[in-house]
Amino acid sequence: MQLRIDALDAHLTAPLAPLYVITSDEHLLAQEALDKIRKSARAQGFSEREVLTVERNFKWGQLLAATQSQSLFGDKKLIELRIPTGKPGKEGGAALQAYAKTASSDSVTLISLPKLDWATQKAAWVGALQNAAVFIDIAQVERAHLPNWIGVRLAAQQQSADRPGLDFIAERVEGNLLAAHQEILKLSLLHPPGKLSFEQVQSAVLNVARYDIFKLNEAMLAGDRPRLVRMLEGLKGEGEALPLVLWAVAEEIRTLLKLKAGVDAGRPLGALLKEYRIWGPREKLMAPALRRLSLARLETALQEAAQIDKIIKGLRSREHAGDAWDALLQLSMTIA
Repeated sequence: MQLRIDALDAHLTAPLAPLYVITSDEHLLAQEALDKIRKSARAQGFSEREVLTVERNFKWGQLLAATQSQSLFGDKKLIELRIPTGKPGKEGGAALQAYAKTASSDSVTLISLPKLDWATQKAAWVGALQNAAVFIDIAQVERAHLPNWIGVRLAAQQQSADRPGLDFIAERVEGNLLAAHQEILKLSLLHPPGKLSFEQVQSAVLNVARYDIFKLNEAMLAGDRPRLVRMLEGLKGEGEALPLVLWAVAEEIRTLLKLKAGVDAGRPLGALLKEYRIWGPREKLMAPALRRLSLARLETALQEAAQIDKIIKGLRSREHAGDAWDALLQLSMTIA
């Protein structure tokens, strides 16, 4: 049974199912969902709790043993199985398929996973869990939707802000929901319920952005030049390794080059995206990026990336070297 995250509260008013699966890369939202199920389990008499984490030497027999072992006082049990990598392996996959068939109402099992990639979603063990469990796949809150998400969270604590204030918070947290959550809670402590002015938001919210190299590529693909400049400056200020940032940008250019060549040769973009395993926010951004970029421009951009690599390695003469960060900014801006 697939369950939307916004339907979880209503679902938890009924007796719990024997098996739940939560998969997400949004750690805040996943943690909140897990906490709600734990709270409901305690309220429904599942007073014993056992936590299993799948690590290198994990024995899958522990999962079956957890369901078979009874409390001395006969308490019902909540079993949490955490698979941090999202890759249980062959033995684990078989164990999960078998477990999905034998879930008992004497216990509640809560399995947590990161967001599953396209190939893993097709695995037999995932299909078995989707059929047997209440399966909650929590999507990433995309950057464009973050101001609205912040507005909903403010409303939950009886506060509101105009769009400039919401945009200001979104820019400062740069997609980090945990940071956004902390800033929203801070506003509830600093100000009473009601509408917040932009000045109140600005004075309270810190610049808590932790810039992600791969979010930089999203800004570049989307043509969001102010965000792109802000993120590059942030990465530089945080001391991120320039070769790593250049690698991420160059890899995106290579991907665009492959897609553009394929489209120009008459192949459907959808098939190319599937072939190169591009999904999520990047998938939506590829088509407009390809429309504004020519094959020649992308080929030149890749050559420029090679020249920046030489600057970083000190292989160009000083008078022709320039600043590698500035050169990377110019390259990124041409793609944006």
